[in-house]
Amino acid sequence: MILLKYKRNRIGLLIAIICSLVFVSPVSSQHSQKNSKKDLESKKRRINDEIKEINSMLRETKANKKSSIGALVNINMKLEKRLELIRTINAEIREIDKEAKKNEQSIDQLKNNLEKLKKEYARMIVFAQRNQDSYSVLMFIFAAENFSQAYQRLKYIQQYSEFRKKQALEIISTQTQLISKLKELKDQRDEKNALLGVEQQEKKTLSTEKVEQEQVLTELQKKEKALKNELEKKKEDAIELQAEIRRLIAAEIKRKAEEAAKAEQTRLLAAKNAKEAKAKEERSKRDKGKVPDKTESKSEIKTEKPETPLIPELSDEAAALSEDFSNNRGKLPWPVARGVICETYGEHEHPAIKGFMMFNNGLEICSTKGTQARAVFAGEVTSIAISPTGGKLVIIRHGEYLSVYCNLEDILVKTGQKVSVKQAIGSIMYNEDEGKTSMNLQIWKGQKTMDPGGWLYNSH
Repeated sequence: MILLKYKRNRIGLLIAIICSLVFVSPVSSQHSQKNSKKDLESKKRRINDEIKEINSMLRETKANKKSSIGALVNINMKLEKRLELIRTINAEIREIDKEAKKNEQSIDQLKNNLEKLKKEYARMIVFAQRNQDSYSVLMFIFAAENFSQAYQRLKYIQQYSEFRKKQALEIISTQTQLISKLKELKDQRDEKNALLGVEQQEKKTLSTEKVEQEQVLTELQKKEKALKNELEKKKEDAIELQAEIRRLIAAEIKRKAEEAAKAEQTRLLAAKNAKEAKAKEERSKRDKGKVPDKTESKSEIKTEKPETPLIPELSDEAAALSEDFSNNRGKLPWPVARGVICETYGEHEHPAIKGFMMFNNGLEICSTKGTQARAVFAGEVTSIAISPTGGKLVIIRHGEYLSVYCNLEDILVKTGQKVSVKQAIGSIMYNEDEGKTSMNLQIWKGQKTMDPGGWLYNSH
């Protein structure tokens, strides 16, 4: 009876210990947050690069020794980028707060797990010390009622030994993870404090730049009448420029249509000649008695002449180029190596004169003196012309799409030339009156303008 009681107690205690060994895995890293934080850091670097570029342009306008539209545009751009930078820093701080909160939760969970693991391990050590002699183990096995039960008890003892080893390793692993998470949390708090310092500095800089903006704006508003006259002239020039671009594109479409019609005519003529030659050869064979005259009729030499389409289809090469261009929407490289969008597509208010509306059929991209314009995609130069607004313009065809580059000088390409993506096509003109170096990029599909902002990579 005593042996049976001992046996039951041992079995119950051992099974209870084995069943209580629950190993809880720590919370894994949050990959989505890391990716989001990485995107924000990348955006922050891009904005800082743009601010540096604007500062370079601003130094050029200040060297002009007079308040100009160019200076105001640059300051406005810098203010906008500075605000975007502050918003990005705030978003980065929010991401760090989220990660820190998750880390704090992971640390609490790891601490709880560690405490449980230590308690369970202590119970096993106490149990092992009380039953460490081999005689007790053997008695436990031999007290079994049959061979099957003896085997099960032996397996329990083996599992118990393995669990002890695992428990010790799990404690070490959990302690290591806990130390790592605590360090990560400290780094996150340090990073947040550093970002808060940067944010405060950016806000101070923003205040200084706003004062500078007001000064330039006040100077320009003193000569508002002259500016309005100048802007009205610019509006007229812009309308004239668009008419010229539309004329050049219409002429190019007509030329392509005529080429296609001529090619179709040549193909039909060749097909007719081949058919007549074949009919003549068959008549000659019949005359010599080689082929029985069974199907001779006027229909043998009759040829059908299909009508030439009013809008010819694109050639295979042009269609492939169009599709390739279309597939790269939002991925096209910028038409300059370094630059900033200083005027967007469509209608917008003038930065210096309230209520005065301007319209842009493309993107105005500002850069520094000496910057070269480059092709946004592979294609063929179809037109080079003098722009009504000054400088020169270049049109490059990409199948049914066309890219237009205005306000250039020192053109580096010629009409009919095939160009590759990012190939330099000319240098951008510097406007002395406005104190800025800028070009206008337009994208057309047939005779319809499109917003280039939706086509260029990272333009928003």
